[in-house]
Amino acid sequence: MATVMLLLAHPRSTSFCHAIAERIGERLVLLGHEVRSHDLYVERFDPLLTADESHTSGATVESILARDPDAVVALHREELRQADGLVVVHPNWWGMPPAILTGWIDRVVVPGVAYRLADATGHPEPLAPVANLFVVNTSDTTDERERDLYGDPLASIWGRCVAPYLGGPQVTRRVLRPVTDSTPQQRQAWLDELDMLTTESFGSAP
Repeated sequence: MATVMLLLAHPRSTSFCHAIAERIGERLVLLGHEVRSHDLYVERFDPLLTADESHTSGATVESILARDPDAVVALHREELRQADGLVVVHPNWWGMPPAILTGWIDRVVVPGVAYRLADATGHPEPLAPVANLFVVNTSDTTDERERDLYGDPLASIWGRCVAPYLGGPQVTRRVLRPVTDSTPQQRQAWLDELDMLTTESFGSAP
């Protein structure tokens, strides 16, 4: 059995992101995995990085981070340490994740938890290597405009910036678009596709 941490970041409880996260979570359970699901808005995750947390290297930093008084942050850090897989579901807002999820990265993917840096310019030594990172984004931008005008910054954020600090997991990313005017039939087809992608990414628990 693998332990999979599932993050949802969308403020509206009726959003398609919620249906996506629910479907992926259900599929992971059917595959025999342990799923630790977190709706960051429901949990009121505090995304504000403190001054003490703003450093990136050194044993002193790790000892400070280990004493974080925020119980929710402490829980997320401990679950990331134990996670074999990470699933992240969020909309594309301004080419970025929602601020609450960016704050989650700032406060959870930290030295002493996900990685260690001997010095600020060095390469990360993974401490909690995640085998699989599965990211699902919703968007209303067309494929052509995203590619030609914006360059798909979310692909870089998750694949090139975050993944190396999680130990270089296999990255699977699916963008569903356009979502706002999509039909119920299209949404059902997307959910069925995500069932297959979840199975391909994580497989059945041994």
